[in-house]
Amino acid sequence: MTKFKRILLKLSGESLQGQQGYGIDQQRLSDYAVQIKEIAQQGVQIGIVIGGGNIFRGLSGAASGLDRVKGDQMGMLATVINSLALGSALTSIGVKARVMTAVRMEPIGEFYNKWVAIEAMERGEIVIMSCGTGQPYFTTDTGSSLRGIEIEADVMLKGTRVDGIYTADPEKDPTATKFDDISYNEVLQRGLRVMDITAIAMCKENNLPIYVFNMDKLGNLKRVINGEPIGTYVHP
Repeated sequence: MTKFKRILLKLSGESLQGQQGYGIDQQRLSDYAVQIKEIAQQGVQIGIVIGGGNIFRGLSGAASGLDRVKGDQMGMLATVINSLALGSALTSIGVKARVMTAVRMEPIGEFYNKWVAIEAMERGEIVIMSCGTGQPYFTTDTGSSLRGIEIEADVMLKGTRVDGIYTADPEKDPTATKFDDISYNEVLQRGLRVMDITAIAMCKENNLPIYVFNMDKLGNLKRVINGEPIGTYVHP
């Protein structure tokens, strides 16, 4: 028995680059696809949002003088590239997947529609939703919160390269301690950088819990789905 029936899986673009430092690492992509297939075979309905930081970040572009709107649009296109790559990796191992985009760009992807996405998930397809919200000034974290709420997911699973939420960045501070369980309010009050403030506020207002875990360790996605306490649970 799985803990969740329908999930929104948020993957970071940075994790897709593996040890390369840029672009898409094929082994990491394959590992992700295998983990997603494992839980799909358990009957879990899966929606996915991927960031684009391994290719381009709108904020970084704006910091170097690029127009913010254009930079964010470039970031949206980066998420489409990652989504197409994951969709292809899933298809290659026998999993039905479709890419939807928040900005019209047929035939590259199907224009996002909540009802079409839900119907596809109910048929067992993996739905990868790209372009964030389709609007500038919003992160893919906020895009994933929005999509998770829209598709009526039971939880947002935020797959990262660390095993949960800590009092400080564990990669920089060896004294940082991990939370097994934390409220939205405490995340906001402590200024913990789990997701941006808008994304956390949306989840709080719409009662969408968040589970943060290390997606880079093979088998972890299945462990989360089966209820093993390996990450941090964010809730009301």
